[in-house]
Amino acid sequence: MKKLISKTKLGDMQLLYILDTETDIIGMCLAPADKEIDIDTERKARVQSIVECKIIGDKYPGHYFGGLSMKYSETTARLKFSEQKISTENAVTQIRTFLKTNDNLEAVHTVTHSDGAEYITVTTEFINNSEQSVTLEMLSSFAIYGISPYLDGTGENRLILHRMKSKWSMEGRIVSESFENLLLEDSWTMGNAFNLRFGQVGSMPVKDYFPFAAVEDTKNNILWGVQMGCPSSWQIEITRSDDCAAISGGIADREFGHWMKKLRPGESFNPASAVLSVCSGDIDDICQRLTSAQSDRLNVPDSENALPVIFNEYCTTWGCPSHENINGILNAIDGMGIDYFIIDCGWFKADGVRWDISMGDYIPSESLFPEGIDTTVKLIKSHGMRPGIWFEFENVGCMADAYNITEHMLSRDGITLTTANRRFWDMNDPWVKEYLNERVIEFLKRNDFGYIKVDYNETIGIGCDHPDSLGEGLRHNMEGTIEFYKKMRREIPDLVIENCASGGNRLEPVFMGLSSMASFSDAHECVEIPIIAANLHRAILPRQSQIWCVIRRSDGLRRIAYSMAASCLGRLCLSGDVTELSADQRQLIINGINFYKKATPYIKNGKSHILRNGITSYRHPEGWQAVTRENKSGTLLVVHTFKNCPPEISVPVNNNSIKAVFMNGTAKLEIENGYLTLRNLCDFSGIGIILE
Repeated sequence: MKKLISKTKLGDMQLLYILDTETDIIGMCLAPADKEIDIDTERKARVQSIVECKIIGDKYPGHYFGGLSMKYSETTARLKFSEQKISTENAVTQIRTFLKTNDNLEAVHTVTHSDGAEYITVTTEFINNSEQSVTLEMLSSFAIYGISPYLDGTGENRLILHRMKSKWSMEGRIVSESFENLLLEDSWTMGNAFNLRFGQVGSMPVKDYFPFAAVEDTKNNILWGVQMGCPSSWQIEITRSDDCAAISGGIADREFGHWMKKLRPGESFNPASAVLSVCSGDIDDICQRLTSAQSDRLNVPDSENALPVIFNEYCTTWGCPSHENINGILNAIDGMGIDYFIIDCGWFKADGVRWDISMGDYIPSESLFPEGIDTTVKLIKSHGMRPGIWFEFENVGCMADAYNITEHMLSRDGITLTTANRRFWDMNDPWVKEYLNERVIEFLKRNDFGYIKVDYNETIGIGCDHPDSLGEGLRHNMEGTIEFYKKMRREIPDLVIENCASGGNRLEPVFMGLSSMASFSDAHECVEIPIIAANLHRAILPRQSQIWCVIRRSDGLRRIAYSMAASCLGRLCLSGDVTELSADQRQLIINGINFYKKATPYIKNGKSHILRNGITSYRHPEGWQAVTRENKSGTLLVVHTFKNCPPEISVPVNNNSIKAVFMNGTAKLEIENGYLTLRNLCDFSGIGIILE
């Protein structure tokens, strides 16, 4: 039998806690507030616990689950519902649900919702109040079940799983698959559970998948979505054992992420938090609701409020910046409207040594900066720009003196953890903390840098030595990294921090919450830039997505407009052959920057929707893409065409007046009957339009 414990309206959502009275297991269902759920339905949907966990010594569940999942453990079954407390204070509703075993293992499951928010935040705390130590092998951050409560029977051919794939320079591709294609159908006996467990292992949490999933009920046009904040290894699991599906996830477990954690009597553990939402709509709608949590938690310096334009010299000097070439760049970009100037990698390298194998000592090169790097900083400031500089402080290159200080580095199996050209600092080692404080934070202070680009070009992999497990070693080390980010902001409150990990390999909520912006990708000057930039509207805030706009002297005006328009999908970061441009090229760039500044209110606040036609390959795209970014004032529309584009396209819009246009070409624009039609289009064009 099922018993409704509570039903709480949270904005346009409702949250139901349902108890299985035979097992005392309590589960959670999330649904739109305007659509009722029948908990007494005849559909087979057994209650699944709001906390999934396993400790060493548990019986395994059987049913062929070994090696596939650690759900349905003995400890999960023993965690019985104890009580629930619901409170509302200062427009924030909190629902705390307490679970307990008969030997005093406890779990506290907390849901938080603020008035007006389109999401809930879920956290789980596991507490060992027993008389002996226990070792966790798996602990979920969140778990919901009953998807979809609005279908009949098994809901065949109606459920789709959306995941967000990623790889270097090709981030954020949505992959949508039916439950049938994923073999997530129930069996003829309904005696077994079937699952799909996916995630990411290592210190680059977005190297393969983003920590995101959405399940869509295509018959009723409803989507359930989750985005986790986890800077180390994580997993999400879709499970099917009857008519309905369940979603759970958290830190990657022992099987998937080599993680175990020992809790002594009285100790507790909180894994990563998760943001959940549900809505009627499409994939853009559910993603917008999830990323709005990042907006609500945004904490950036005041200088970021205007979304300043960035110049990064990397694609100009390719890792060999100097006072001399920076002086030439500054003279070339003077008067263009640039706000931040970033000295990228290589400022420390010895003569004849590559930058990517020599980071770690961070002593400015005397040959590149003969008068001291502080002289170059003063030069940048004299041009009215905020100076920034590149670091990769978690890793050490093989040609740095620091490479041999192995007693302060991470190890695996007692051996210093070494990849092709890098080793890794132990970010919790007191000596390392002091070393990085001096080489990074005090360096920034002494030289008056107001911006740091934090790069990260290697992953730790499955983990590092720790008394509990390799996965716990990884998680603990990432806690040290997070604390150093926080220390930088405490020491330099107005510091702008850029989150970069070979481009976009750390585009997850924890790192984004510590940063002003992130490098969207290492796609420096590829034709796929607008596609990747649009993808990331579904994962991070556009105001935090720094997009490369690399201009070459060989670029025609149409190619320059293509690149400049793509930058209006996030933060404009100029680079390239700026000292060798023609007057026409320079003027078009200035026009693009001026348009970007008009577009910033929409980039900063708005709702995004992506329209695409014909795009399958990213490296060799065909067709077209249109991205709308709408707020109360109007709409920013960014259109890109690719190979074999049609001469005419129409985009639905809610505005009937064109305020500003940026393009190079002969395209004609007309608004009629709720559509903006663009005619006379040609391949590989970029157009920015502001409607009001």
